[in-house]
Amino acid sequence: MAQHVLLIEDEPNIAEAIRFLLTRAGLRVSHAPEGLAALALLRQDPPDLVILDHMLPGMSGLEILTALRADPASQNLPVMMLTARGRDREMAEQAGADRFMTKPFSNAEILAEVRAMLGQPRRAG
Repeated sequence: MAQHVLLIEDEPNIAEAIRFLLTRAGLRVSHAPEGLAALALLRQDPPDLVILDHMLPGMSGLEILTALRADPASQNLPVMMLTARGRDREMAEQAGADRFMTKPFSNAEILAEVRAMLGQPRRAG
């Protein structure tokens, strides 16, 4: 069964681009545009990795990350934080993000990070 990535991103174009890229790489991708929907999806269909935008409507990415780290069921779940603001890196790391990527990023860059976080070998593509 394909590894499952939960993408929490409110920008439709970014979400679709990441979903396309990861699906093409053989991963199963679920998407939530905001925090409450994301937390519901996490409980219904636990992912192997979360890609989490920092700035979201309703709950911020940091609030979602704090909730994930406080729950024993998701406290060890790998989380990659995305943001357009590089200065948010320290806050994300303190909240428990495993990796951090600043927008804009290349397709190859995000795919390599996702594969590394999921323990997959790096492949050309």
